[in-house]
Amino acid sequence: MTIRAVFLVALAFVVPIAAGGATLAATPDEIFDANRAASGGAVWQGSHELKTEYDVAGQGLTGTAHGVADLQDGRYAQYSTTGPRSFGRGFDGRHSWIVDNSGIVTLQDGADARQLAVNAAYRNANLWWRAGRGGAAITPRGQAVEAGRTFDVLDIVPQGGESFTAWFDAKSHLLARVKEYYGEALYTTAYDDYRPYDGAMIAVRITVGSGNAQYDQHYTLTKVLFLATSEPSSYAPPSARVADFVFAGSAHETTFPFVLNNNHTHASVMIDGKGPYSFLFDTGAQNLVTPEVAADIGATVQGHSEMRGVGEGSTDWGLTTFREVRIGGVTLRDQLFGVIALHNLYPTNGIEMQGMIGSETFRRFVTRIDYGARTFTLIDPGHFDPADAGRPIKVAFNYNEVVVDGSFDGIPGKFQIDSGSRNALTLNMPFARTNGLIEKYAKGVDAVDGWGLGGPSHAHVARGGVLRLGSLALRNLAFGIGTDKGGAYADTNKSGLIGGGILKRYVVTFDYGHALMYLKPIAAPIADIDTYDRAGMWINAEAHAFDVVATTPGGPADAAGLKIGDVITAIDGKTFSGDDLGAARMRLRNASPGTKIALAVRRAGQTLQITLTLRDQI
Repeated sequence: MTIRAVFLVALAFVVPIAAGGATLAATPDEIFDANRAASGGAVWQGSHELKTEYDVAGQGLTGTAHGVADLQDGRYAQYSTTGPRSFGRGFDGRHSWIVDNSGIVTLQDGADARQLAVNAAYRNANLWWRAGRGGAAITPRGQAVEAGRTFDVLDIVPQGGESFTAWFDAKSHLLARVKEYYGEALYTTAYDDYRPYDGAMIAVRITVGSGNAQYDQHYTLTKVLFLATSEPSSYAPPSARVADFVFAGSAHETTFPFVLNNNHTHASVMIDGKGPYSFLFDTGAQNLVTPEVAADIGATVQGHSEMRGVGEGSTDWGLTTFREVRIGGVTLRDQLFGVIALHNLYPTNGIEMQGMIGSETFRRFVTRIDYGARTFTLIDPGHFDPADAGRPIKVAFNYNEVVVDGSFDGIPGKFQIDSGSRNALTLNMPFARTNGLIEKYAKGVDAVDGWGLGGPSHAHVARGGVLRLGSLALRNLAFGIGTDKGGAYADTNKSGLIGGGILKRYVVTFDYGHALMYLKPIAAPIADIDTYDRAGMWINAEAHAFDVVATTPGGPADAAGLKIGDVITAIDGKTFSGDDLGAARMRLRNASPGTKIALAVRRAGQTLQITLTLRDQI
């Protein structure tokens, strides 16, 4: 399940301002030259390093941030502490990186993470002042007028970066805003209240947001220091010193069972001596618990941030810290978790989900998911032997996401590996549209094909294609092309998402420290491979029935007369609980075409008997 939380967006430290009253600069050259001439450009270009400190407020939390930026090439490092969360990020000129509460450092070279770091470096060094504008592609977008202010607007694509839009005040020539996509979400960084520091002008107030003011973050400048020299080690990833877990006895690994449901992996977790709680283990997620679990443990919850994922919506979450988290035979201490309502995911999974174990945990260990044996193994990285792990595939990281280079039908792309997705493969709409895949695979069906924190996810589902990961080739897949207007499948920086429908063919081992994923084929026959719904409907669980929440136009359910809002109370005369949802879905996609299914259906207070005839849709 793809989940991205929004906290600290990389700030550009250098924000010059021109003297007021200048005439309109109509061309990019005139805009940039006026900006440099009136901003005290000699200070920026004559110094080598800028150190800054900020007070931070927003999302229900307060704290501080500090950073350092190289004014010649833009390298930077930023650190913040807000409420219970400490976080750092930086760019050393080669790699983008992050460091979390525990001190674990992860290089961020997947999808858009490195490109966004390049963008920040471009702005930090004011490369748009240089000859050739630092090699960036500059496109003027004319003027925009908002709240009585006129702005000169430029689209800028630095070499090795992503497109962002810079808004310069047409009167003062100050950089007023930067608009930039982080994944599928557009963020605006606004610069205000400029004051002089050593002959340069710097914005004292910076606001970062994505359009919903309750999630805005506000930075207030408290200290500025220009330096004549720069120390390269300032921008390097910090040394990781992680000592917050211990295995039982003298062991160096622990193995524990999981339940496979809808291609999702669920296992038990103990927190602060309470539980066991049922958690989804998900490479595309973060460590999360429900408010009910937090209350049961007596945890204090702070803040309210925005979380996005599969589906078009977003949801609110807070933060808490647990003294002790026990998974199998390993105990982790002082762990930061998000607190978020997950009750809306029970109907779509048919299994209670009291939390998620995500990337913060996986990157401490070498993590092995044996889909054949239905076991997880967490291994101390210093004691991992890859000799029998399978075929290694290089991966990269994009925040909490694991990303691998591959191709679909020979078209190169970047694909997220997500054990929390039930499907085999879902292509992102921008990738499919750009490469003509919508027309190529027009023969298919449009349906609800998944469900996440953002609600239902829609896709055009077809069969065919060749997915290549390294030397592996998977053919004739049942795959989707995401059609949501927002959410994970609208992201332009990734090509698609590889989920449990593919991963369950292997013993999958993640070595985060060496940025490798190993795939070892499972020898035994694997059930439910490359199948797709033959009923033409999406059903969700309630206590003793299934709700029909979507039907495929012209599909079998539609032809049988089923309607959205119908409640299926029996299948072939058998009643069931919500826990049977996975088995019911499997029957509806694996039973042979032509199979007749007798349904008892409650509609508007009446019980109807409806016969559903299964058939292939793709």
